Amino acid sequence: MEPTRDYPLFGGAFSAILPPGAIDVSDLRPVPDNQEVFCHPVTDQSLIVELLELQAHVRGEAAARYHFEDVGGVQGARAQQVDSVQTLSAESLALRTCCPEAWVLSGKQQVAKENQQVAKDVTVHQALLRLPQYQTDLLLTFNQPPPDNRSSLGPGNLSPPPWSLGDFEQLVTSLNLHDPNIFGPQ
Repeated sequence: MEPTRDYPLFGGAFSAILPPGAIDVSDLRPVPDNQEVFCHPVTDQSLIVELLELQAHVRGEAAARYHFEDVGGVQGARAQQVDSVQTLSAESLALRTCCPEAWVLSGKQQVAKENQQVAKDVTVHQALLRLPQYQTDLLLTFNQPPPDNRSSLGPGNLSPPPWSLGDFEQLVTSLNLHDPNIFGPQ
């Protein structure tokens, strides 16, 4: 199955390459206007693209950690651990002309799904693309819960394989801005 090329995001203001089988969660339930959320058709993996207010009070690696902790707090994470934070070369980004600073963070958060008591360790990969000229922090998140050993992932199944870190990297590097008016008057 081919990745979805130039999938329109935020009403076409952005586009990106999505991994095979990505399901637009807004077709299933309400999603906030500042988010685009996609889920894998078989696993519990998800991808989130968020437009957030620029957090100018934090800079560099601290900005990536700030957003990781903020997301964990919103999700009610019982524990959080940052494994690595690395700078992301702007040259590798489609948004390179308006993104002077980008970071990739990998970590774990212990979270329980809605209506469940048991918390699971979820591997979280985040890319923070800072767009100061638009007063925006663009946060891309790839959630990888532990496999649940579903029999549907067995051999011979035609559903797409679980998403990889490479799929997430392709989403991050292909994200492109088409209409800056999404940020309001400049």
